[in-house]
Amino acid sequence: MKVFVTGATGLLGNNVVRALRARGDEVVGLVRSREKGERMLGDTGARLVVGDVRESAAFAAELGSCDAVVHTAAYFREYYQPGDHAQLLEDVNVRATLELLALADGAGVSRFVHTSSSGTVGPKADGSAGDEDSAPPPIARENLYFKSKVDGDAKIRAFVPRSGMKVIEILPGWMWGPGDAGPTSAGQVALDFLRRKLPGIPPGGASVVDARDVADAMLAALDRAEHGARYLVAGRAMTLAEVFAELERASGVRAPAMRIPYWLAMTVATWNEAVTSITGKPSTVTKSGVRALSAPRVLSSARAERELGARFRPFAETARDVVAWYREHPLAT
Repeated sequence: MKVFVTGATGLLGNNVVRALRARGDEVVGLVRSREKGERMLGDTGARLVVGDVRESAAFAAELGSCDAVVHTAAYFREYYQPGDHAQLLEDVNVRATLELLALADGAGVSRFVHTSSSGTVGPKADGSAGDEDSAPPPIARENLYFKSKVDGDAKIRAFVPRSGMKVIEILPGWMWGPGDAGPTSAGQVALDFLRRKLPGIPPGGASVVDARDVADAMLAALDRAEHGARYLVAGRAMTLAEVFAELERASGVRAPAMRIPYWLAMTVATWNEAVTSITGKPSTVTKSGVRALSAPRVLSSARAERELGARFRPFAETARDVVAWYREHPLAT
C-alpha cells in the first residue's frame, strides 16, 4: 500500500509513518519543514513532501498515486495559548480537512483515515462511559479546539464520496509517546516535570493513550474498517497524580507533593495568560487547559478493541519511553 500521511513529524504522524514502514508500506509524508522532516523521519525511508495542509492544491498531484490518506495534521498546540484562534481552528481543522477529503476522492484514493478527538465525546445519558454514538460533552461548546472537531466531524460524516472512497474516523485520547518533538501538551507536561518546573499536581485527568497504540489502530482501520466507521481509541482514564507518579518511577525525578485545587489552578492560569499577553512568551498553563483536564469523562474503546484489535500498553511503559526519548533528544523542542 502507498499511503499519504499529513502531519508526518507530529507525535501521531511520525508514529504512523514508522508503523507503516515497519510493515513494508510505501509512505509519502507531508511536512512543513524539510529539515525537521529529515531529522525526525530520515531513518524511515519515507519520501517527504514539504507543504501546508491549508494549501492542498500545491501537493494534490501526490494523491493520485496513493492508495490511502492518513490525516493527522491539526491545529491544536498553539490553541492552548491566550489569543483568538477561532479562524485558524476553522481553517485547519475544518476547511482544509474538507478540501483534502475532496481532493483525495477526486484522485481515486480508496481509504481516508481522519484523526478526530475524544474531546468530542461525552458520557451517555445515564452517566456511563461515552462511546462513538454519545453526544458531545458540554466543554465542547466552550473549548474551541473540541468545537472545531465537532463541527468538522459533522461535515465529514455528511461528505458523500463519488469514487467509493471509504472514510474512517479515529478519536484518540490524550496522546503520549516517544517522538513528541512539538511538543504536544502531553510532551510539555513531561518536559516541565523533568525540568522540575511543576510546583504541584493540578486537578483532573484524562483518558491517556500511547500514540503508538493509536497508530496501530489506524493501520487496522486502513486494512478493514468500513466507510463511515468511527472508533474511540482512548486508552485508560488516569488522574494527573497517577501520571506524575509514573513519570517519577520512570525518571527518578520526584513528583510534586502539593495538590493544587481547581480555583488556584484557574487563578494561576489567569495570571500566566496576563503575563503572556505582555511578554509574548508561551504560557505554561492556560484556563482552557485547566478546564479540559478538569472536565470528567470516562470513555469506552470497546468498539476499537472488538473490530480493530486495539490494545493499550501500560502507561508505565509509555512513561519510560517518553523519558528516554527526551533524554536522548534534549533539543527536540
